[in-house]
Amino acid sequence: MSAYFKNLILALAVFTLGACSTKYALVKSNRKEYNISNKIAPDSSVIKTYLPYKTKIDAEMNQVIGYTEFTLSKSSQGYESVLGNFFADAVFHQAKKINPNIDFIMPSTKGGLRNDIAKGEITVSNIFELMPFENQLILFTLKGEDVLKLINYIVASEGQPVAGIKIEVKDKAPVNVIINGKPFNVNQTYQVVTSDYVASGGDDAVGFAKPIAKQVLGLKIRDALLNEVKELQAQGKKVNATLDGRITKNN
Repeated sequence: MSAYFKNLILALAVFTLGACSTKYALVKSNRKEYNISNKIAPDSSVIKTYLPYKTKIDAEMNQVIGYTEFTLSKSSQGYESVLGNFFADAVFHQAKKINPNIDFIMPSTKGGLRNDIAKGEITVSNIFELMPFENQLILFTLKGEDVLKLINYIVASEGQPVAGIKIEVKDKAPVNVIINGKPFNVNQTYQVVTSDYVASGGDDAVGFAKPIAKQVLGLKIRDALLNEVKELQAQGKKVNATLDGRITKNN
């Protein structure tokens, strides 16, 4: 190898090492605010880009999939709400198609019910607004003592969306608890479904930390709600949730 090429390689190596070790420091920055208002003219190129997608999404989200004869309100009346009962019943029905041995369900907390569903048409958008999250349903096999922790949480928080369970509350404590049609027995195990959010302690929920077993059902809560409304519509039925005394207060 000639001395020229040796010197060239050496020079490149020095340059490369020097470049890799170079450090930069911010010496100046500029800040400028851009006020956004209706006085700003729309950018036609941006509109042209997103409009086909928006048109398609709007068509899907505005699709009417069912009807309700009255407003499904999340406002609690005692320990229940009409929306909470619909929510829990719908998810319970769909989850039992996957595993019919589920004893009861608390698919969400009251805080997870994001908005009411108005009387009349129910659209896909209504369900997405009600459940905008990608929460999955998980089946837990729980000891009776952990189920009791969950029951106490439901009572202490003055009711949560549940199905498959009835609770009587007296002196701020649960009494006469019925699960899947039978009196609660702390010495038994139970199959309980909830969301991944609740199971991880969301909204301070308890009882799911030490399960005997758990199974991801492969069903999102939102999809369960969509399926339920569509099935009722296919049967010529409207959503007809009521306050049925599944959690009652006995003074």
